[in-house]
Amino acid sequence: MIIIILCTSVYFRINSETLLYFDREAKKRRDQETNLWSEPGDPSHSERDDDRELYNLLQKRAKTRRGSQGYRRLSVDIHAMRQVRRGVREKWKMILENLGFMAEAESLLTVSATESYDRMRNAPVARSLLQTLHSETSIFKSTEPPPERYMFILDRLIYLDVAEDFVAKARRFYPKGEDNEDEDQTPNVPLLVTRSNQGIPGEEMEDGLDEEEGSGIEAEDDVFVGKSL
Repeated sequence: MIIIILCTSVYFRINSETLLYFDREAKKRRDQETNLWSEPGDPSHSERDDDRELYNLLQKRAKTRRGSQGYRRLSVDIHAMRQVRRGVREKWKMILENLGFMAEAESLLTVSATESYDRMRNAPVARSLLQTLHSETSIFKSTEPPPERYMFILDRLIYLDVAEDFVAKARRFYPKGEDNEDEDQTPNVPLLVTRSNQGIPGEEMEDGLDEEEGSGIEAEDDVFVGKSL
């Protein structure tokens, strides 16, 4: 009887630890998908200025009372940064789909926190192509070094023998010096102003920020922003 009880106890302990592990991994994936960290292998999110800025905003919001004016202002800044990152990702997705990767684009663009530079097959070539995209196209608007996460994607494209085709398409669709941003990819601050102007005068900030909270992004953040790292 004692042996059975001990075995049952060990079983539930192992099972609980397994569930906790998968829960942590799921939170990390949601964190990656939501924030598109520039340096996916940096758990501190402090190696790059833009990652550090976004991470600090998330941490500050996690300590701010939900629904307060400060919380809403932080939400606008966080959403604006995420929109810029999503805009870059959408450009990559569009080019991949144009190359015929309609079904595979999402998986090719997925970069997890467990990615390792040591596992890359063609790291030097991938880095060189990333610099080419940064200097010869308008995919990346920032003057800062391009996000390292895209080096992992280029490494996959090199393996598939389509990296050069991708760069050629990028030059064609997003030539340097041209503004190719669509309305959906523009940071949301002007959008909030436009929407709020349709409401009651004097309530622009409150209306815009309520809409941001209603988007569902904050609900997901509250689950993992303080625990995932």
